[in-house]
Amino acid sequence: MSTRIAFLGIGLMGDPMVRRLLAAGHKVTVWNRTFAKAAALADAGAHAVPELAEAVRDAGIVISMLEAGPIVGEVMRAALPALAPRALWVDMSSTRQSEAQDFHALLAAQGRRFVDAPVSGGVGGAAAGTLAIMAGGSADDFAELEPVLAVMGRPTLVGPAGSGQVAKLCNQLIVGATINIVAEALLLAQAAGADPGAMRAAIRGGFAESKILDVHGQRMLDRNFVAGGQVKTQLKDQRNILAAAEAAGITLPVTQLVTERYQALVETVPQADHSAALLGLEALNPGQRVGTAPDKLA
Repeated sequence: MSTRIAFLGIGLMGDPMVRRLLAAGHKVTVWNRTFAKAAALADAGAHAVPELAEAVRDAGIVISMLEAGPIVGEVMRAALPALAPRALWVDMSSTRQSEAQDFHALLAAQGRRFVDAPVSGGVGGAAAGTLAIMAGGSADDFAELEPVLAVMGRPTLVGPAGSGQVAKLCNQLIVGATINIVAEALLLAQAAGADPGAMRAAIRGGFAESKILDVHGQRMLDRNFVAGGQVKTQLKDQRNILAAAEAAGITLPVTQLVTERYQALVETVPQADHSAALLGLEALNPGQRVGTAPDKLA
């Protein structure tokens, strides 16, 4: 079986991920519905093709990085007739656990293999090759795939098919809630007469220290809401978290509240960075605003 990689979906994350693979010496064929995005990688050494079947034919590994589960399913079903026998499909998109399990069943019934491997770390992590990669699948398939994934970040096998999506949802649960809490802390400091930037500096190194406080706290102070991770994507993740919780028979009350906050925010700034939770909080508190800098929005 060929070890050629087909990469489907050249967006904000897909582009730098492909560049990491190419820099490591992998042969990568790229496809995107908007062909120009795939063609932009030709100068980096990728083989860009306009047809999905051409992209996946003879590829030993197929990586998808698409917007949502329904789109992954649509592309997978369209590609299936051209997939090589025993091809290993790696979906690095963020989907529901049930969707990942359905993808696994679909491919297994046709003699192909599947690993769900969603990521965390944003565009910066994709460019640096430092993504957290949460994989669900068989140990043998993961062992075959691990050297490829390691080019893009730090892969960890967390369980059978669908488990990668569970781990990603746990990650997003923490991210979504913590962004809102950091926004509340900054606004409280501002409203109560403290310097929010100095407050953030003072608590760093204590138990409140986190990457969210570091990265998104600075974004809020700078009022830089140009998207890394978009509000609409965070809302999709929040809804998937609640769907997983319902399937598991548990209630997540804080996550329900966080989901409501992103639902309100998506109505005004759907394409802003999810740190724009601060904007939603300020809307609830008329007259209160962190800092004096103008808002930066795409």
